[in-house]
Amino acid sequence: MKHLFFLVLFIFGTGFAYSQKYGYIDSDFILNKMPEYGQAKEKLDKLAERWTQEIEERYTVLKSKKDNFAREEVLLPSEERKKREEEIQKLENEALEMQKTRFGVKGDYFQKRQELIKPIQDKVYSAMQTVASKRNYTFVFDKANQSNLIYADSKYDISDEVLKELDIK
Repeated sequence: MKHLFFLVLFIFGTGFAYSQKYGYIDSDFILNKMPEYGQAKEKLDKLAERWTQEIEERYTVLKSKKDNFAREEVLLPSEERKKREEEIQKLENEALEMQKTRFGVKGDYFQKRQELIKPIQDKVYSAMQTVASKRNYTFVFDKANQSNLIYADSKYDISDEVLKELDIK
């Protein structure tokens, strides 16, 4: 009885697996073919560069203050020493806060990325869903962005069809 159960399970399970269709896309390839993605990425990169420069400038000022304080520390009265230590600590906290505000988990970079890039990714996802639905795919994988897809035969790559769905040559 037990063997019969496993035999039936094996036969139906194998048939079910063969009835599924698989495909994959390369979202990086698709996105890089989209002019609006290039423009959005360029805007985002410029903002990130500007914000990084602002943060680096703060750290440069902080390093200068720390170096000056280290040289003069032994000559300063205790009140002045304490005042400068507090000033340095305040500058350090401000620099860290700015870094967190710009590049933190819910920071400006994340929000701007959501604003500029996510609508484009959603457009690609929608086109991929349309193609997958038309061709009756059960699963569609993305080989970009460090996926766990180790090997994929190019005949299952539907990236070009997704580009056609997006009207991109």
